[in-house]
Amino acid sequence: MSEYSFGPLLDGKWVDGEGPAFSTFNPARPGEVVGNYRSAGSGQIAQAGRAARAAQAKWRSLPAAERVKVVGRFLAEVERRSEPIARSITLEQGKPLAESRNETAKALGEAAAMAGHVLSGGTERMADARPGFRNMVTRRPRGVIAAITPWNFPILTPMRKIAPALMHGNAILLKPSEFTPATVCLIAEASEGILPPGLLQVLPGDGRVGAEMVALPEVSGVTFTGSVATGKRIYALGAQTLAELSLELGGKNAAVVNDTDDLDACLDQIAGAAFMCAGQRCTAISRVIVAEPLRQGVEEGLAARARAQRQGDGLDEGVTLGPLTSAAQYARVRDLVEAGRAQGARVVTGGEAGDDPERNGYFYPATILADVTPDMGVAREEIFGPVISVLSYRTLDEAFATLNAVDYGLTSALFSNDYRVIQRFVAESESGMLHVNHGTIPDNHMPFGGIKDSGVGAYSVGASAANFYTTEHSVYLKAG
Repeated sequence: MSEYSFGPLLDGKWVDGEGPAFSTFNPARPGEVVGNYRSAGSGQIAQAGRAARAAQAKWRSLPAAERVKVVGRFLAEVERRSEPIARSITLEQGKPLAESRNETAKALGEAAAMAGHVLSGGTERMADARPGFRNMVTRRPRGVIAAITPWNFPILTPMRKIAPALMHGNAILLKPSEFTPATVCLIAEASEGILPPGLLQVLPGDGRVGAEMVALPEVSGVTFTGSVATGKRIYALGAQTLAELSLELGGKNAAVVNDTDDLDACLDQIAGAAFMCAGQRCTAISRVIVAEPLRQGVEEGLAARARAQRQGDGLDEGVTLGPLTSAAQYARVRDLVEAGRAQGARVVTGGEAGDDPERNGYFYPATILADVTPDMGVAREEIFGPVISVLSYRTLDEAFATLNAVDYGLTSALFSNDYRVIQRFVAESESGMLHVNHGTIPDNHMPFGGIKDSGVGAYSVGASAANFYTTEHSVYLKAG
């Protein structure tokens, strides 16, 4: 018997989906069904669009402080249910329960920080240019937001879209990943009796549901987090209705290790950023670009930290590395590592696929690859698994050329005590988020996003989220 059973949430009511049924499975035990779901049908998706527009017309008229107060009650209810929510993350996604709890807490922390941004924003007084005029810039809610979220962070990414959308005065239609929908459904249950019907609606299903939702005439903004390939398809769909877009895509993030007076602390930061969520994070460090004199120590230190990972079912006590989330993800990681080995990469530790993953779970060991060169696939492609490629350099020019020689530009890190090197990193690293002397863990109130193939549109989290969730209006007030 499955743990979860849901259809769409339409206009405040859970209904049986009119689309295909699908199930989710525990990636630690792929034969174990976790949830049974019914996809939203085309008519239901259209109904959700109409309900969202009607709900948003009333919601937007409330003062921002009142909206934030209502959303605060909703967040408090999510926090009250945080333990079953965390358990749902581990059951469907696979990460250790401690990570699921931390993800839930971070999602709530970001939402609380967003409330501060919403309450401090709105209208900006501008300099007057003509006698008798007063100039200002004001913002309005954008309208109905369509959100599509991935499987790797089942609460953090949805809440990054739900909280700012609602606080800024919008309604939101949300399609969670078909691999991990339970968490979003539990969040939506927490909203019952607090949020007005139609303001938050859930449309389970696959890419068809997402495509039809994005194409709705009521939708004025589309926010997506996931792969570059899917992001490009959504970009094209959004162009048909000229909806505003915010796309958070992939990453091939690097840490440059130039010099350090505490190599162990440096490597602890890198390993934590690389192996959290079994490396299935868009912000995971997957390349370490190290000065040649430190190369051997970095390789050995990272290998020791990889071997120290305790792999297993995320519900088991003491597990630090869970399974990969799906068979397709397992195969991708395995194949990319094998391709790297064929190109000349040396496996320092890990790199051995398990026996019969469909029976024993999608477990892939923490892996360190050495002798990697910038032209290899493992140095250029997003692996999305617990794999670190180590590249070395002799000059800073070589280090920064390697750092930027990828299509992605999400986040990067530098470990150095040399102020000149730090200044150069801040000026030259082609990333949306830059970290100096620590791993790639973002703060709750800071803008989150990337450049190049890692993102399009306004960053989520922080004050800049208003650029997506609201529209901007120049106001000229003439006296008399």
